[in-house]
Amino acid sequence: METDPNPINLADSNELVSVKTPKSLKEIPGFLMALLAVYYPPGFLKKVLAEVIATYLLVFVTCGSAAVSTSNEERVPKLGASVAGGLIVTVMIYAVGHISGAHMNPAVTLAFAAVRHFPWKQVPVYAASQLTGAISAAYTLRLLLHPIKNLGTTTPTGTEIQALVMEIVVTFSMMFIASAVATDTKAIGELAGLAVGSAVCITSILAGPVSGGSMNPARTIGPALASATYKGIWVYMVGPVIGTLLGACTYNLIRESDKPVHAISQQSLSFKLCRIRSNDGEFVNKNTLQTV
Repeated sequence: METDPNPINLADSNELVSVKTPKSLKEIPGFLMALLAVYYPPGFLKKVLAEVIATYLLVFVTCGSAAVSTSNEERVPKLGASVAGGLIVTVMIYAVGHISGAHMNPAVTLAFAAVRHFPWKQVPVYAASQLTGAISAAYTLRLLLHPIKNLGTTTPTGTEIQALVMEIVVTFSMMFIASAVATDTKAIGELAGLAVGSAVCITSILAGPVSGGSMNPARTIGPALASATYKGIWVYMVGPVIGTLLGACTYNLIRESDKPVHAISQQSLSFKLCRIRSNDGEFVNKNTLQTV
């Protein structure tokens, strides 16, 4: 049996691999597929689909409840809209965290990549999937909530600088907590989803009257397109990115220097719960997060 002298190792996409250079036009499609497999290993499409679904439901719930609250606060109070946003983050982390990491936020994906807990080569695809889910959810709400025009858009209530600072601070808080429960095996991570969801809920209650409490570029872009409202949209592109980068980097600074029992790999995804078998044979959450 003939073997390829330059095989492609798909077991670990981080390792250096050799792809045989095509010698004719007929070999180009196979070369491109092989190169794609190196950067996006088998199963990656499932992760992308999970991010689309999770972000879709995130925006559908948060923006839908905010839109109904703005239209008629007696039906959904503002506090209820904030709580709904935190709860959907919690349930999505438990639902798809073991598949895609449940980022649901381009700024979060970028921050995890910046501190080497997510591969850079997958960032654009993750961001595209999150934007796809957010935009799809916003246009779904446009059909369902007609004639409501404000579909949960986030716009500065005061000055744009006030909104920018608020977005940086609340996103920093959210990412700081996410970094602790998602990347540090010494943290208590059994309730990772609850911790991050609670952070989103608390910070959105505070930030809502000032900036709308977006903390997520995808969550802002989707409703902005569906509502044709772009006031201060740059705030929600810049603020969350700065906040998540600061949050992730700050936690890295205070992380204990001694190596944990289960070392973190450079490709660990967030919110992937580690499960081990207990003495009675049932699976239980014993450790924080599993690396991939």
